[in-house]
Amino acid sequence: MLYSLVRPLLFLLEPEFSHDLTLSTLKVLQTLGAFPQSSFTSSNTIQCFGLNFPNPVGLAAGLDKNGECIRAWGSYGFGFIEVGTVTPKAQSGNVKPRLFRLKKNQALINRMGFNNKGIDYLIENLKKFPMNCPVGANIGKNRDTSLHLAHEDYLHCFQKVYSHADYVTINISSPNTPGLKSLQHGEMLKSIIGPIMIERERQSDKINKSIPIVVKISPDLELDELKAIIDDLISLKVDGVIATNTTVTRDNLLNDKDVKEEGGLSGKPLFQTSTEIVKHIYQHAGDRLPIIAVGGIFSSEDAKAKLAAGAKLVQLYSGMIYRGPGLVKEIISKISA
Repeated sequence: MLYSLVRPLLFLLEPEFSHDLTLSTLKVLQTLGAFPQSSFTSSNTIQCFGLNFPNPVGLAAGLDKNGECIRAWGSYGFGFIEVGTVTPKAQSGNVKPRLFRLKKNQALINRMGFNNKGIDYLIENLKKFPMNCPVGANIGKNRDTSLHLAHEDYLHCFQKVYSHADYVTINISSPNTPGLKSLQHGEMLKSIIGPIMIERERQSDKINKSIPIVVKISPDLELDELKAIIDDLISLKVDGVIATNTTVTRDNLLNDKDVKEEGGLSGKPLFQTSTEIVKHIYQHAGDRLPIIAVGGIFSSEDAKAKLAAGAKLVQLYSGMIYRGPGLVKEIISKISA
């Protein structure tokens, strides 16, 4: 109810300023102790890649890149929280403006470019706000790191965050870092994941903790490309997959002022495509590769469709922007009924 009153005011502001203002407000309230450490449980918890999730609804990466409002998200009822994408060094991202609302389409276009304060800053926040639900860290490469050295950035972030995250997401599918999506394929994929899997073994022996590794993929894949990637992820013994990142396609959009802006499209127009990707992954891999589904979830019916397609868990981003935090408990209560 409160968000329905606040949203029109937020939507009068430039999108990125509105986003930053919201995070700053939540951060202050969190510091003042306004948010209890809690998550909204459903009638049955979910077990996925060795972790217990109080409920299957998570926050997608991108909304809180630096992990500054973790306790706030937990208070809204999320069963898990994913922060990032974070890179080894802080970087400012792409030139502004770089975030656009397509109100008629209930969508967003972003070309943020992994703007974040760096892995060390994220780790400090993970230490400050331990949670009673899983918290994942989404990692990427710095823009100025060449593709053939990308594995060094991913490994560096993985080593740093290992003791502080419950799972790690390898983001190799953002359309807003030049060439990044090429890392999803063949030898490039293996050059990223292989060293990380070796490092996990080393860290596991050292601290007696083996954290799950999941990979976030693009929706803009042909079916044969998708199958090849899934086969590689299974052979590399990755624990799960997130389907999907944002899309560069602009199919079937209503005329909107910013519809031709470059960047990744998220929100309602992505729903069907990302759900089809989930379905194809599950048909090809079955339970060998658990799926976290994200893309266009605005209602409990949308979440149910993702789960019916084969997902174990779901994540929200654009739906939170348009529907507000009440969407979380609405979905949980209805899918648990």
